[in-house]
Amino acid sequence: MKLEIHDLRASIGGKEILKGIDLTLETGEINALMGPNGSGKSTLANVLLGHPNYEVTGGRVLLDGIDILEKTTDERARMGLFLAFQYPVEIGGITIGKFLKRATEEMYKSNGRMDISSYLSDLRESMNFLEIDQQFINRYLNEGFSGGEKKRMEILQMLMLKPAIAIMDETDSGLDIDALKVVARGVNKLKGDNFSALVITHYQRILKFLEPNRVHILYQGKVVMSGGPELVDELEARGYDWIKEDTHEYVANN
Repeated sequence: MKLEIHDLRASIGGKEILKGIDLTLETGEINALMGPNGSGKSTLANVLLGHPNYEVTGGRVLLDGIDILEKTTDERARMGLFLAFQYPVEIGGITIGKFLKRATEEMYKSNGRMDISSYLSDLRESMNFLEIDQQFINRYLNEGFSGGEKKRMEILQMLMLKPAIAIMDETDSGLDIDALKVVARGVNKLKGDNFSALVITHYQRILKFLEPNRVHILYQGKVVMSGGPELVDELEARGYDWIKEDTHEYVANN
C-alpha cells in the first residue's frame, strides 16, 4: 500500500503542531523520520491512527487513494495501519494470548474462520523468533514488563497482525543493544512488497540495522529535508542546528 500525506495540519488544545506535512511512503519501503524534540513526530504518529485528542485542521492522508481521515481508528487498523507506541500501556485482566487472538480474528474475519492451530503455531514461532518466553502467553498484556519486554510485545503484535504499514514511534527508545537487535530483526522479517514502515527515531543506531530507503527530517511541524541514508550521517555529524525551515530537499542526495 502507498501512504500519501498532503499538507497535513493538526492541533492539540488549540496549539498547532503539524503545519503542513507532505510525505509519501512508497509500497515496500522503510522510511525513517527524525527531528528534534517538539517537532511533531509523535503528533504525526497519533494523527495517522486517529487519536481523538488531536484535531486535524487541514490536509489529506491517502491510503491507496482513500482518505483515511474520515475513518475511525479501528477502520484504519483494518485497512492495514499499525502503531507501535513509544510508551506501551499496561492492560490488566487480558492475557497476551487472548489479546492477540482477538486482534487477529478482527483483522482477518473477512477471510472466514481463523484456524486456531495455525494461529498458535504462528504465535509460538514469532515468540521464539523474538526471544520471548512462551510463558508470556498467559501473562497480562505489558503488566509488570520491563521497557524492553514491552517493545518486544509491540513487535510481536506486528508480526501476528502483518500490517501493510507500520508507524513506529520511537520503538528503540530505552532499549539496550540486544533488545534493539531483536526489534530490528522483527521489522526486517516483514520487509517486502507488502510491507512499509515509518520509523520515528532520534538515533542512528536502529537505522544501522533497518537500512531505510529514505530519511526525512521533521522540523517545527514540517518535513524540511528528505534524502537517502547518508542524511543520518550528516545529522550525527552536525546535529539539528543547521536545519532551516525553508530547506525542502536534501541537495546532497540529488
